[in-house]
Amino acid sequence: MNFENILVTTNESIATITINRPNQLNALNLATILELNKALTDSNTDPKIKAIILTGSGTKAFIAGADIKEFANFNEEQGENLSKSGHELLFDFVENLGTPVIAAINGFALGGGLELAMSAHFRIASSNAKMGLPEVSLGVIPGYGGTQRLPQLIGKGKAMELIMTANMLTAEEAKEWGLVNHVVDLEELLPLAEKLASKIARNSSSAIANAISAVNANYDKKLNGYEVEKINFGNCFGTSDFEEGTTAFLEKRKPNFS
Repeated sequence: MNFENILVTTNESIATITINRPNQLNALNLATILELNKALTDSNTDPKIKAIILTGSGTKAFIAGADIKEFANFNEEQGENLSKSGHELLFDFVENLGTPVIAAINGFALGGGLELAMSAHFRIASSNAKMGLPEVSLGVIPGYGGTQRLPQLIGKGKAMELIMTANMLTAEEAKEWGLVNHVVDLEELLPLAEKLASKIARNSSSAIANAISAVNANYDKKLNGYEVEKINFGNCFGTSDFEEGTTAFLEKRKPNFS
């Protein structure tokens, strides 16, 4: 499929999806959300792909926010539906994807951009990156999971401060607050993402998918995370990856996961 707003490249077992709207600082609109959903679905169902890197084009922005022109005249019902569809198509979708998603934040990650980065399984950032949720300065609140995921990642008090002040964090501040795992110079960002993705790709994809499900269950009030862990732990015993992993360990060799 030819995409208009994103670029998709693959290198062995790693897919890199780049939001490519440089004239709009990679702002999210509905068309881009739909394309991201399609690209992520394709990567997740491709047995060769073991990890996904999500980044933005250029050197200024990961995603500078949602495309405000698209919803500036919405009413209450349209606003609620916008949030619901975004959660379903992209933000909750990414969080629960069985294939690991690394957000490589290469500049501004604001509003929906930061919310997408927080939906990824973990985040790394370039030293020029800045992150924040400025929605209250526009008379609205974060609507793509920001009020939920930010407190999970950095704690309630810091999340309240960041949301209510509409301030931005530098990359180093984001690392100190636990929002990103690593900060590197811009030219080192994608190489680091690829290095981490390659390490992930050497491990069992089925075990990783079960681990993602179990970790996420801890934040779902309808689920008991410990019970999900027990079930998913048992599920692993029925996989070919478990047979290969344990056999390789006993034979003192590296596993070759299918």
